[in-house]
Amino acid sequence: MNTSLSTNSSSERKKAIILLICTATLWSTSGILIKMVNWNPLAIAGTRSAIASVLMWAYAKRPKFNRSLVQWGTAFAYAATVILFVVANKMTTSANAILLQYTAPIYGVVFARLFLGERSTWIDWITIILVFFGMGLFFKEQLAPGAFWGNVVAVISGVTFALVAVLLRKQKDGSPVESVLLGNIIAALVTIPFITGPYPDIRGWLVLLFMGVFQIGLSYIFYSKALQHVSAMEGILIPLLEPILNPIWVFILIGETPGSWALAGGTIVLLAVTTRSLLITFNEVKRRKPEIGTDIN
Repeated sequence: MNTSLSTNSSSERKKAIILLICTATLWSTSGILIKMVNWNPLAIAGTRSAIASVLMWAYAKRPKFNRSLVQWGTAFAYAATVILFVVANKMTTSANAILLQYTAPIYGVVFARLFLGERSTWIDWITIILVFFGMGLFFKEQLAPGAFWGNVVAVISGVTFALVAVLLRKQKDGSPVESVLLGNIIAALVTIPFITGPYPDIRGWLVLLFMGVFQIGLSYIFYSKALQHVSAMEGILIPLLEPILNPIWVFILIGETPGSWALAGGTIVLLAVTTRSLLITFNEVKRRKPEIGTDIN
């Protein structure tokens, strides 16, 4: 019996990691797609969330909203994340905004311990250090001084993103998709005053439709499902592939080639995140071996 449960658990974890990689891939399209829409950033964020809400409502079929502090906390943290990140991009450089938002693993360690009782391991801390080093190299040529308040907003978006990941994980036995749906509804409502003209052209609306359906709609369905089977730290660390994948889309669609520092930093991040996942998987296999040998019946 234990062998069967362990095998199922391992299988679900592998599927969850694939979903997280798919999530990071979809998230990574935001930078290039936002540039293709000629509209103010808050209007883009609100419209994108409104479209995502429709998809998530259809997916949930009969969404259940309650007075749970966890559900509403997740929803407000999510809404804050998507709005603050757009504001940060407006107030500081994109490189600063991305790098500072992805300080999330540090806050994730604290929140995971506080809300979930999950303790960080030496593997987590080594991965965090390597990821920060790699991202520092990745954005070395793009980081800009100044823009203090924009950088502050970007850091706060990192805090709220970490909180989203941990609170979604806390709902692993429930239905976390409803929390993200509620967050998109909140984000759409809050940004209504900014949805004014001049409005995007047809191409812009098609891009917004893609962003709402795939870039945050489908991606957060994947993310919510994945966090039911992995730790909160994995839910924060694996999506760190997002900023590394972003320049790939820029290269494919615009032909802009990443510099040598970016390639070196991206390689470090990819190796750090991949190695951590492999080590965690290896350790789980080692722990299951005694169960397989003693619980054949």
